Amino acid sequence: MDRTEKKALVASLAAVFAETSMVVVTRNNGLTVADVTDLRRKVRAAGANYKVAKNRLATLALDGTQFSGIAPLLTGPTALAWADEPVSVAKVIVEFAKTNDKLELLGGSLGSQVLDVAGIKALAELPSLDTLRAQLVGLISTPATRIAGVVQAPAGQLARVFGAYAKTGEAA
Repeated sequence: MDRTEKKALVASLAAVFAETSMVVVTRNNGLTVADVTDLRRKVRAAGANYKVAKNRLATLALDGTQFSGIAPLLTGPTALAWADEPVSVAKVIVEFAKTNDKLELLGGSLGSQVLDVAGIKALAELPSLDTLRAQLVGLISTPATRIAGVVQAPAGQLARVFGAYAKTGEAA
């Protein structure tokens, strides 16, 4: 990699760090090409990105961004995963690390807040943004359906009473 390629990589990573909200740092302890391809496919399906970058270049790209706190994690064979929606990338990485012991979770950063392994795992246990939205809509719509049921109940009771009187009048 020559200097211009290195400068381009640092600039592209700096642009990514300026736009994203979550970065997860992992260590690859002998992942096969098939494993990395599978991981990248899963990460991409979650709307995130996964990249192996030289630690020195990634550290240069981190300078001056909100993620500069994760620079000490960049030692050894590391890779970065990032996304705008933090829960999805954390879930994918944690689930993959559970099934493949060669991927080690080192930590990450949610904005300027540096997270350790426990923090990333706790974030992965949260429901996704779409699930939270669905739960919120359900909570909002529940009172409306209850109000409609309460308003309709007296009319239904009156109709049953009138129906019962009509049946007794026909029988007489």
